[in-house]
Amino acid sequence: MQPGDRLEPEAFTEDGYRLLSSYAASGVAIVSTRLRGRDYAATVTAFLSVSYDPPTMLVSLFELSRIAEAVDESGTWALTLLGRDQQHTARRLSSAGAPVEGMFDQIPHGRGPVTDAAIPTGSVAWFEVKTSAVHTAATHQLFVGEVLSMGRFGEREPLVHYGSLYRDLR
Repeated sequence: MQPGDRLEPEAFTEDGYRLLSSYAASGVAIVSTRLRGRDYAATVTAFLSVSYDPPTMLVSLFELSRIAEAVDESGTWALTLLGRDQQHTARRLSSAGAPVEGMFDQIPHGRGPVTDAAIPTGSVAWFEVKTSAVHTAATHQLFVGEVLSMGRFGEREPLVHYGSLYRDLR
């Protein structure tokens, strides 16, 4: 191939897109909220820091999911960046069969000081967020919000998602 040559695209299919987009390494996080005394949570890899001034974050949630409905109604949420040894937590909260009741019964956690959202302990960092805007994008809702509080549990290595697998940086 010479500089400037036209590239040959892959066949455009949903499976092809899913495969190629899985090559974007991303951190693994839990988004959680508390609504009417019940915890809601899900594992996510589509999140980002939008701005440092003011501190603003974004998370993408499937619009028909329980967590998207709960985050929308509560107006606040926590984003917890998981450590490399927290694959069990990521798997438990990412499965379609994740429990509706007692989802944190087997996950060590604390409560956010502002939102009361469940925050898995031993994670890399956590952020409590108040939703300031919601945007629809295809089948997802993009929740943008102002960071209300944040913290960490010491120096930890992150859990990474790459090639449809959980990995660490080693």
